[in-house]
Amino acid sequence: MAAAAADGGGGAGGGGGGAGGGGGGGGGGGSQQPQEMMEVDRRIESEESGDEEGKKHGAGLVADLSQQSLKDEQNGENPAGEREQPVDMETISLDGDAEDVDLNHYRIGKIEGFEVLKKVKTLCLRQNLIKCIENLEQLQSLRELDLYDNQIKKIENLEALTELEILDISFNLLRHIEGLDQLSQLKKLFLVNNKINKIENISNLQQLQMLELGSNRIRAIENIDTLANLDSLFLGKNKITKLQNLDALTNLTVLSMQSNRLTKIEGLQSLVNLRELYLSHNGIEVIEGLENNNKLTMLDIASNRIKKIENVNHLIELQEFWMNDNLIESWSDLDELKGAKNLETVYLERNPLQKDPQYRRKIMLALPTVRQIDATFVRF
Repeated sequence: MAAAAADGGGGAGGGGGGAGGGGGGGGGGGSQQPQEMMEVDRRIESEESGDEEGKKHGAGLVADLSQQSLKDEQNGENPAGEREQPVDMETISLDGDAEDVDLNHYRIGKIEGFEVLKKVKTLCLRQNLIKCIENLEQLQSLRELDLYDNQIKKIENLEALTELEILDISFNLLRHIEGLDQLSQLKKLFLVNNKINKIENISNLQQLQMLELGSNRIRAIENIDTLANLDSLFLGKNKITKLQNLDALTNLTVLSMQSNRLTKIEGLQSLVNLRELYLSHNGIEVIEGLENNNKLTMLDIASNRIKKIENVNHLIELQEFWMNDNLIESWSDLDELKGAKNLETVYLERNPLQKDPQYRRKIMLALPTVRQIDATFVRF
């Protein structure tokens, strides 16, 4: 659940959050999938939570999927070439004692007959043909509901699922965030790749730790003041023009704003626990506004319009610095990174200074702790 964004090319900076990966193949009817496997699956897909290669490749995949989906929508075509027909739920055998039920890619068209699942805690209905969230009222023990990649237009009929902790309705047809008021125990919410244009109606989700809204149509960061427990916020691949309204998120450790319309780094002064910041594929011209973000271990500002590496010499915990596809010319700029004694990965390709024949050697001399330059390991 949850996932990636658009590839910055070559090295760092997958641009834009969202969900990628189509989800693994289906198993036998009512087959069980361990909770840890679903968590691993989710992390692999999540845009910024894996290694940089995973981010980059997952990123491109989502962009490709999004573009193809748009073409199919415009052409009125099904990507597979012919429209799938829903399966009759009576043909699917459900184990009433199962706690983990995986019905991934079963061509289910309607949620029905699940009241027999008296003990179910995890219900995976990925990649089906579901149009409406319904008939789940009796599954009050449910902790995780996965509706990724269906045809759902509205979040509804979830009021009875008060114990729900993880909800994924990514890759659907949602236009609004709604119907979540009663889910006060929710910890992770994935609404990637929908048609949502506003962050709203989530003020009751005060236990929320992860919010994934990548690949939507959101124009502003707003209405998140009550989410004090939020640890990770993914807003990549939207239409956001300004970093704002983040002051209440003092526990935030991961912020992804890739592939938006930002021109300035600002509004981060209260995020004192921030460890990972992703700002690639924007229109940023100056590195600034990071004075209070001393705990950063990952800084991704690839694919912007930055001419100088500056205002980062206080980031001594930095381990990864992604700066490819900018306008860096001066080798002396690398002095800004010398205080980061644990710096291991640097992306600087496709900057003017890469034209220097001694490009890698000069980086190694300036930053002796670095083990990876761009996609190449230089020390083992």
